[in-house]
Amino acid sequence: MKNTHIVQRHSPEDVAMAARDWFVERCRQSIVERGKCIVALSGGSTPKRLYELLSELNDRDIDWPKLHLFWGDERDVSANHADSNYRMVKESLLDRLRTSKPVVYRIPTGTQPTDRAAREYELTMREFTGGGPFHFDIVLLGLGDDAHTASLFPETMALSITDRWVVANQIEKLSTMRVTLTAPVLNSSQNVAFLVCGENKQWAIDKTRGTHRNPRLYPAQLIQPIGDLWWFVDSAIKI
Repeated sequence: MKNTHIVQRHSPEDVAMAARDWFVERCRQSIVERGKCIVALSGGSTPKRLYELLSELNDRDIDWPKLHLFWGDERDVSANHADSNYRMVKESLLDRLRTSKPVVYRIPTGTQPTDRAAREYELTMREFTGGGPFHFDIVLLGLGDDAHTASLFPETMALSITDRWVVANQIEKLSTMRVTLTAPVLNSSQNVAFLVCGENKQWAIDKTRGTHRNPRLYPAQLIQPIGDLWWFVDSAIKI
């Protein structure tokens, strides 16, 4: 990890606006340097508002066809299900864009077992790189009140995986399966941003940023990118 940055704003709306400006700047930089920008998206209310704000931009602000959008995790539901992270992004961003569109890579859940969906998504990612390593330019993450991020939940199998980019992860406390990117591929990013609002997230932030290391209990501790780590938080959080 190179540097840690903290961006604190008064309200969740202000946080989303700051994240929008940051996102646009990082996209432009990646496109200038690499000709494209590779992004992992998150679910959640703060990211949703960020996507809505991004949808108001045009091709002069972001060269949309040069953005490649992946997802950090997905529930075991179809693309049109109300709980789908893909559907949330589609409705808040993709369907609202008035000009050109980014390239989208949806996690193929809902029509096959989650382990097969995970392997198919990893194959898609490996084909994207042509067999080389995968490096995100931007990873957006939320933080659960139990210190989970993506679908890396406490004391689950996915936390110990180091040789896969995507896995199906059983979340026993939710009685469900999810597909999630693993910590190693999430960490292969030039910029990882946690978007966290609300005092109910204070405990999770304290555990994630604390000196006591126990990623099995506090999975967000696993996030240590090769690039910069960013925290976008509101005034309800002490950081």
